[in-house]
Amino acid sequence: MDSIYKSLVEIVGEGHASTEQEELYIYSHSLGTAESHRPDYVVAPRTPEEVQQIVKLANKEKIPVVPLGGGLALTGLVMPLRGGIVLDMKRMDTIIEVNEKARYVIVEAGVSQGKLISCLERYHPNLMHSEPMAPAQATIGGNIMIHGQGDLAQPYGFNSDMVNGLEVVLPTGELCKIGSCSVSPYWFAQHPLPDLGLFLGWFGTTGIITKLSLRLFPCKKINGVDRFLVENAELIPEILLKITHTEMVGDLVSSIQGLPLAVRGIHIITININGDSEKEIEFKRQLIREDILGEYIRNGDCGFMGTTPDFRTGQQRPTITTVADIKRGGGFEYVGAILPVDTYPECCREGEAISSKHDIIYTLGGRVIGRSHAMMFFWSYAFNRADPESVRQAREALHESDELALKLGGIPWKPSVYGQKLIMEKMEPNTLELMKKIKELLDPNGIMNPGNWEVM
Repeated sequence: MDSIYKSLVEIVGEGHASTEQEELYIYSHSLGTAESHRPDYVVAPRTPEEVQQIVKLANKEKIPVVPLGGGLALTGLVMPLRGGIVLDMKRMDTIIEVNEKARYVIVEAGVSQGKLISCLERYHPNLMHSEPMAPAQATIGGNIMIHGQGDLAQPYGFNSDMVNGLEVVLPTGELCKIGSCSVSPYWFAQHPLPDLGLFLGWFGTTGIITKLSLRLFPCKKINGVDRFLVENAELIPEILLKITHTEMVGDLVSSIQGLPLAVRGIHIITININGDSEKEIEFKRQLIREDILGEYIRNGDCGFMGTTPDFRTGQQRPTITTVADIKRGGGFEYVGAILPVDTYPECCREGEAISSKHDIIYTLGGRVIGRSHAMMFFWSYAFNRADPESVRQAREALHESDELALKLGGIPWKPSVYGQKLIMEKMEPNTLELMKKIKELLDPNGIMNPGNWEVM
């Protein structure tokens, strides 16, 4: 028996470590266009102490460790680029505490979005968290690790901005707490302690998050969606700015797609409105429809889709429908980029050009972050997994979109290794040197998800 495999079995128990080729094959593939990379071992710990032992073993043997949540980031961030141990966090899935008065939840990092949503709906119906547009099996830890954003992004920002505290296993095996939980029994804030923001956005290269506290927010009784149609992309930034100025909407997304033909060339602004009474909803709708958007309707520039929005009672929030499988073969990947909202028209023009060049039907759009402080713009590309040429075209389109994001003054979001390299090439040298020093200090043996954020 392989000595490392035997040691892993001793740490996590029989059945929670594997070198079986079938299982290694599953963990070697990304859902997007990234090339496959096979791990040497897969292990599923249950406790922080088991994570510590695995990391210490990896340091001793100088073998890479790649932490995995739901594995749904598409851009290959949890691919074992240099083999080693894939550390599957999904057994660490306990919801430890929901503090209703302080409005936060403490979870293990492997808790899925679906599990937290179900828990809040059943036991704490007055609370909600910022839910990303992701499958239910996506993990809370994975989402905040990539600076994820959910349907409360428009008022509150990135989900990683909503983190109150972390428990982290450092690359050398020590267990460390960040935030109020390092001093207090309550996980209510990161401030006013010294800022130790060394783990979010690093894709597991500086440590493995085992627990976290996430802010919760009031859950309104009535939720719904309105759709505003705009032909002229140049109007979108000012419309979004005016809507956010009201501070009366939830999620706010503008998108355009090549199919169906009935809406080709039309930008659809999806406006989520919520409240605790019909009177509140009607007040918000009237203000937005008449006082904010009325001038565009009267000028003949824009109009609402239908006459009555789809409002409904309950905690179930409206979601944005995305075109994810418009080609045979089931492949789909997108480049997200954080950009100023006023770049939206150019993002759309350039995105349509890239799609046309590579013969890909486009789906483009952006979610407003904060009060129009920024936008997460996405260039989406479908491809046929069974067709190497289709995969190649999509990969080239994705790379061109990474380059476009930087050209427009933005930053690729949850970037692939290709995108990371582009960012580091453009980054101010002293900032890059600081990243290098942090990584060398925390991970002297270079075992943590090597190949990602690799500063040369």
